[in-house]
Amino acid sequence: MKAIILGAGQGKRLLPLTADEPKALLNVGGKRLIGWQIQEMVRCGVREVVVVTGFKADKVDRTIEALQQEYPGCAFRAVHNPFYTVADNLASCWMVRSEMQDEFLLLNGDTLFEAPVLRTLLGSPRAPITLAVDEKAHYDEDDMKIRRNGTRLLEIGKTLAPEVVDGESIGMLYFRDDGPELFRTALERAMQETVALKQWYLSIIGQIALSHEVRTQLITGHRWCEVDYPLDLERAYELVDSFEAPEDADAASAAGL
Repeated sequence: MKAIILGAGQGKRLLPLTADEPKALLNVGGKRLIGWQIQEMVRCGVREVVVVTGFKADKVDRTIEALQQEYPGCAFRAVHNPFYTVADNLASCWMVRSEMQDEFLLLNGDTLFEAPVLRTLLGSPRAPITLAVDEKAHYDEDDMKIRRNGTRLLEIGKTLAPEVVDGESIGMLYFRDDGPELFRTALERAMQETVALKQWYLSIIGQIALSHEVRTQLITGHRWCEVDYPLDLERAYELVDSFEAPEDADAASAAGL
């Protein structure tokens, strides 16, 4: 299983913590944020990881080298996005479109999660594109909100009217069957217009959902958080403090034994 992590951004809303290193490298309870992501993904069977880099890419590269030593049974590589200061994450996805040939996971570099979240997504009913989503009583303006019919995605965006919102994307997607091709084609089409430089990749998912099957998978009951503001770090510390230590079998699998 391949995973693509979007880690090009600096994370300015976390300044001064991100003044000299990107959000993905923040220390959360003794391990870098990306390290927690990799640990939980490996426990779920991910063996190939592509990281899109941007801000302080050299530091991310060194971290990836260290992760390669920690998980020798996995393959890690970085793809640099030189446009990270002038473009949003749609451009980051476009930079790694060649990596989207077969089944893959796509996740934001600031989504911290426990392994059951990913296991739930991987076990979802088969669909070309599936979003991991959660529900809560109230949604704020920064949530990537969704509207759905059953499990089918109808709309996604931060500006959806409150009365139609029935969930939020957690920043983790699973592409299968013709999903990778649908996404690659949509990315190529979007990047023909300069407005794409200021678009989130999930806007493309919303466009695909207008004419193709895009499904949602609830992960309610499992733990995750987005690390975007200083207050989020408190939740992140609590989350990783409750993570189960990988068992010997998990460790052996991660080492390729």
